[in-house]
Amino acid sequence: MKILKEVSLKSYNTFRIDAKAKYFAEVKNEDELIEILTAGEYKNIPKLILGGGSNILLTKDFDGLVLKISLPGIEIIDEDDETIKIKAGAGVIWHDLVLFCVERNYGGIENLSLIPGTVGAAPIQNIGAYGQELKDVFYDLEGIQLDDLKSLKFKKVDCRFGYRDSIFKNELKNKFIIMSVAVKLSKKPILNLDYGNLKSELENLEQSNIGVKQVSDVISKIRRSKLPDPEEIGNAGSFFKNPEIPEVEFIELKKDFEDIIGYTLGNGRVKVSAGWLIEKCGWKGKRVGNTGSHVKQSLVLVNYGNASGSEVLNLAKEIKKSVQDKFGIDLKEEVNVV
Repeated sequence: MKILKEVSLKSYNTFRIDAKAKYFAEVKNEDELIEILTAGEYKNIPKLILGGGSNILLTKDFDGLVLKISLPGIEIIDEDDETIKIKAGAGVIWHDLVLFCVERNYGGIENLSLIPGTVGAAPIQNIGAYGQELKDVFYDLEGIQLDDLKSLKFKKVDCRFGYRDSIFKNELKNKFIIMSVAVKLSKKPILNLDYGNLKSELENLEQSNIGVKQVSDVISKIRRSKLPDPEEIGNAGSFFKNPEIPEVEFIELKKDFEDIIGYTLGNGRVKVSAGWLIEKCGWKGKRVGNTGSHVKQSLVLVNYGNASGSEVLNLAKEIKKSVQDKFGIDLKEEVNVV
């Protein structure tokens, strides 16, 4: 396996930040991974694990080894009359897995259509959209610990999934490499259509029977209309999480801001639209140097071509401060800052 030196990571992150890796290797199977992890010269240096690079902001060069995980393959591992278990390699593009499932009428991840990134990154973030999260269909994953190269399998409870969160973003951050992920889907899908404008968009279709394929197509259409294409302008999708605040605090905010957008969570808390907060602070479409908040979606920070990671991070800090000053709400980054 070839180990490259002084490699630009610009084409390996969707923000298109031109940071460099001291060493770089693309891993396509477990044997290659073990080979490089046991090599003496790379054993004790810092390591950065990359999937699709769609949820990362590089703020500096990486003085260590960057491992691009590109393990392929989608396979059915078990099924019965009601459900089916599907396993995918960590390097599989997430949307390719979605398409594999919806084309066969397997339900459970159709609302997660067109989310950028790879299968291996999905559990780290517990990706979610339009009322679905990965944890809803997650079965298990397999991977390798970096310190002792021990192979481990994680069930759902082991992953400690939360809102855009998991054990892999916390205790196991940069300590564990996900090799494959298995999901358990339904052969008799129950559609989740109650989020946002999904139901109204589906009602416009000239079809009597709406299934997972139609839901996936409509969600893909909505996402393309709202979010910038990373191939055209550098971005990592939603930069911040939607904050969760006590319901009593939300009620007080609503007195001063009647149009504030929030979703009751049923536990005395409300999830507030981070995009709404940012827009109300005047950031939507605003450009600062080589970066800015996107004109169609304020939650998406963009690189207009020559931004450094530190420029994007400084903008994020300014946005966070303005939201805190105006609403008393602390925004948390969804993107992994390195």
